[in-house]
Amino acid sequence: MISVKLVAATKLVGGQVESEFLALASHAALKCYQAKSPIIGEQIDVRKRLFETSHHTTLEHYSFTFDIEGIAVSDITLGAHLDNPFYNSDQRSGRFCAEMFVNPDFDMIQNYIKSLWPEISGPLLADVMGFVKNGVDIYQKNIEVATQIVGNLLVEERPLASVKYVEQNAPKIAQEQLRMFISTIFPTGFDFTLDHITLASLYKAAWSPGLIYLTEQMAKQVLAVYPELSYMFSRRNKAWSPIFTWNFNVKKKPGFVLRQIDDVDGVVIPEAEDMYPIDLLHFLPETMDNNVGGIKSEVEISLACMGQDQRHRTIRRSQPVFTGNFYLPPALMLIPELFTRARGILDFWSSFTHESCPATLIAAIAPYGAMVRYVKNGSFNAIFHEQNKRECFCAQEEIYHLGCFMRLAVEKEKGKDSPILQVLQPHCYQTGKCAEGPRYCGRDISVRESGNYFPERRV
Repeated sequence: MISVKLVAATKLVGGQVESEFLALASHAALKCYQAKSPIIGEQIDVRKRLFETSHHTTLEHYSFTFDIEGIAVSDITLGAHLDNPFYNSDQRSGRFCAEMFVNPDFDMIQNYIKSLWPEISGPLLADVMGFVKNGVDIYQKNIEVATQIVGNLLVEERPLASVKYVEQNAPKIAQEQLRMFISTIFPTGFDFTLDHITLASLYKAAWSPGLIYLTEQMAKQVLAVYPELSYMFSRRNKAWSPIFTWNFNVKKKPGFVLRQIDDVDGVVIPEAEDMYPIDLLHFLPETMDNNVGGIKSEVEISLACMGQDQRHRTIRRSQPVFTGNFYLPPALMLIPELFTRARGILDFWSSFTHESCPATLIAAIAPYGAMVRYVKNGSFNAIFHEQNKRECFCAQEEIYHLGCFMRLAVEKEKGKDSPILQVLQPHCYQTGKCAEGPRYCGRDISVRESGNYFPERRV
């Protein structure tokens, strides 16, 4: 099951007090109402004066970092990362960690399902595990040829890439693309840092068996240190999972629709040095007006791409809906049988809706390639930051194409001379210099002056 270790917490320098959390919360509250700075250790009734009266900013000064292992990818994408932006998180990469899918522990996955959904047993459990194993079988039988195809495409699409770069990255990108057939019930790990009131809120809101278990383990770790805070943890006890629709299409491109773009006349166009290596757009007074207007869009992307999209926490998102489509990356389209296998995965996955399978489990076993639709809404500063990162060739192919679609839609709406097109682009296009250093992708940067800098990518 999920392993949760509390590995770090806020520490008061020289603070010899019984409860550092209560001392820090009390200090923050008293700071607001006293002419002189309060003494660390001077304590108020945090429960009655702060928690029960919703003065919760005073509880945000204390943070915890958890080392979490064995959690399903879906319990991060549709759980810990889904809705709230008040955390910091670093997740094991589905591109760089090849061992994730080489020799999977199916007993561990089955025990995960049995523990969180104890009502699932017998033939239904066997069918669920058959679905999981089917995706792994497709992956393992095609990873060698996919690696060869990706290597050839890297040479074709990135003419300045070194032999070493191609040899190192072809297996990684092939894994990234072929994982579309893998179920997101597969275990992964992440470091998760959040302040105390965010943990209490996530605990109360928890809507799926995996998220309930995760927050229970995190709360236990905290209460082992601060048992006096038990009153802050209660459950809402309302389940949620995405709505399912079934279109049964296999797609090689994500979907993008521009819903709204606000007036761009007053938008402040930042300098490249204001965005790299530190992005200052949310910190500079001169770009504050960019936080008022923004861009709204609707996307249809794979669950794998949604996990990447969630890294941009300044962008607001609606509830995701499973569309019943499957994303097959362009390079995999060159393996003819995979189109049929993708349809088969959709058929197999959809069959669980007729087997009295809980919606939360159907969502939890979704393949990485299952597509979801949702609305995105970001300020101009948030969109500029996103586009600067996601139109880089080092970004996942699918999310790169979302960025290109955004750029084309803005160009169509506002014209080719729109000043914001200067920012809806990667760092290398703005400056002529790669921002990735030794991870330079081999893209021909000189093309920015003479050709198409935003081509369709297959890898």
